Amino acid sequence: MKTIILNQPGEFQLISREFDDNLLDNEALIKIHKIGICGTDYHAYRGKQPFFSYPRVLGHELGAEVIALGRAVDTNELSIGDKVSVEPYLNCGKCQACLNSKQNCCENIKVMGVHTDGGMTEYVKIPAHKLHRSKVLGYEQLALVETLGIGAHAVQRASVSQNDIVLVIGAGPIGLSVIQFVKLHGAKIVVMDFNVQRLDFAKQLFDTDVSVLAKEGFTADDLKATLNGVLPTVVFDATGNPQSMMKAFSYLAFGGKLVFVGLFQGDVTFFDPDFHRKEMTLFASRNSLPADFKMIIKNMEEGKIQTQAWLTHEAAFEELPDVFESWLDPSSRVIKAMVTV
Repeated sequence: MKTIILNQPGEFQLISREFDDNLLDNEALIKIHKIGICGTDYHAYRGKQPFFSYPRVLGHELGAEVIALGRAVDTNELSIGDKVSVEPYLNCGKCQACLNSKQNCCENIKVMGVHTDGGMTEYVKIPAHKLHRSKVLGYEQLALVETLGIGAHAVQRASVSQNDIVLVIGAGPIGLSVIQFVKLHGAKIVVMDFNVQRLDFAKQLFDTDVSVLAKEGFTADDLKATLNGVLPTVVFDATGNPQSMMKAFSYLAFGGKLVFVGLFQGDVTFFDPDFHRKEMTLFASRNSLPADFKMIIKNMEEGKIQTQAWLTHEAAFEELPDVFESWLDPSSRVIKAMVTV
């Protein structure tokens, strides 16, 4: 079985290895067709991904085909030949978070491609309930569902409404996924990034309301002037940059909500009197839930979510070790790269 393994930062290797296709009663065997490349993969390649060890098989944005099913799998829910999106969050089902329907932040979670081997390979065994099928969507679209789930869950956490003014900081793939679902909720969308091309892409794709170029020295007063005397009621920081995340507190209106979608290895600090004076609400947002996958697939099937513009780069499976590093170059203008197995 062909597999690409990241032996250490900066070192991919294409290998062939044995595969045991014997299934547990609740498992499915899937053939991987499409793999989306995300920030986690880039961070792992650079040696900057938290909660990570080497060697590791990356890949958790997957469009796949069901090849075989364990004896206990309900064939009314899943059938051989189904095209599926993979929910890559392998939760224990027994901890307090899981018992409270918060599987996305399970105390013992193992995310495919991060804590355990992922989908940069030909075949994978996985609990059948982690597969979400569609009779309409193609493998490429199904491989985008997990990325979209990050934004969907973050927007759900903040209970965004059409009355909100929403600032999204960072117009990379995760920020774009947030923008997608803010748009579906009808809120006013302000996008901030240091990259003009990304701001233009967000405007073209989602018809965002205001674009803000994040120049050095830009302040909350500058933002307030840009927004005609008001500040955002909800701020999403999708950068994973500590300076950006800590500065985001200053951009928030009184009574507003701040959601950290990205993360970094370090401490976040803020000035407590301002935090209390504004009665801010601070959220973390991690992964997504099964209901998010189902909602996204339904919206994609109904044409409410367009995905083709996201796909800017592609490669065959065998080419990935040679082209991956080029996607790290900002001049390549990658939004979403997709690999075909």
